[in-house]
Amino acid sequence: MEVTRHEHSFESRGVACAGWLYLPAEVTDPPVVVMAHGFGGERTWRLPAFAEWFAERGLAVFLFDYRTFGASDGVPRNLVDPFRHRTDWLAAVEYVRSLPVVDGTRIALWGTSFSGGHVVEVAARVDAVSAVVAQIPFVDGPRTALHRVHRGGVEYLKRGVAAGLRDFGRALTGRRPYYVPLAGHPDEFAVLNTPDALRGIQGLIPDDEDWDNRCPARVVLTALAYRPVARASAVDAPVFVAQATDDTIIPESTTDRLVRELDDVERVRYPLGHFDLYRGEPFETLVERETEFLLRHLRD
Repeated sequence: MEVTRHEHSFESRGVACAGWLYLPAEVTDPPVVVMAHGFGGERTWRLPAFAEWFAERGLAVFLFDYRTFGASDGVPRNLVDPFRHRTDWLAAVEYVRSLPVVDGTRIALWGTSFSGGHVVEVAARVDAVSAVVAQIPFVDGPRTALHRVHRGGVEYLKRGVAAGLRDFGRALTGRRPYYVPLAGHPDEFAVLNTPDALRGIQGLIPDDEDWDNRCPARVVLTALAYRPVARASAVDAPVFVAQATDDTIIPESTTDRLVRELDDVERVRYPLGHFDLYRGEPFETLVERETEFLLRHLRD
């Protein structure tokens, strides 16, 4: 099915956020899937492949950048903050429901990694969500941090907390942020420094894009306080959970807890790493399964 893509902009707390609306040809008032990326990601980072796939099968898709990322406005740049992201998600859903070219009464939320937790949070707070896809979801900050300490040692946590406090101090005194690498190798400090993190993120970025591999260090502290799993029991919509069983970032126990807390859930386990689901045969297998789930719950 032919698909068209249209530039859109909406406001979140007075800041312009950029979005793409994918529309399937010859479908009137299609149901719509709202999408955004995970930790430090931008809408161009492999998500158009998912959006185009869904749209070719009759679903509208709204794919957006958070404030301070990609084509969206806002400073400081690359500010990863789950609570700000949640606000952006709520603004995006409100905006999409105002669009006359889609059926805002049939809406799904799709998130991956960090945003896999955001969609749980948002679905718990927004009425009449028809379906949720939580792909390799980050849902429990404290347990994920403990998992990182077990793998990277207590020195990782010490350096991260020190950097986060330094950045918070600079923010409180009106100074520029203290930036740290977003992704790096295991022998260097970065927010994500598992063996597959740097290579995995680089594999998502289009060849013609430059990547500013850094973010304000305060995310180490804000992520610690973020627990979407605590809101999971309030989600009324059916949820599809895609779990990577060889994930070095997301602890298996946190996904298990999420599944237990949800009332209506389908979980599929894939014997893959955190970054392996975005390309090739794993991508096609996963996106077909997600499409089947979305169509089942979004069609009249």
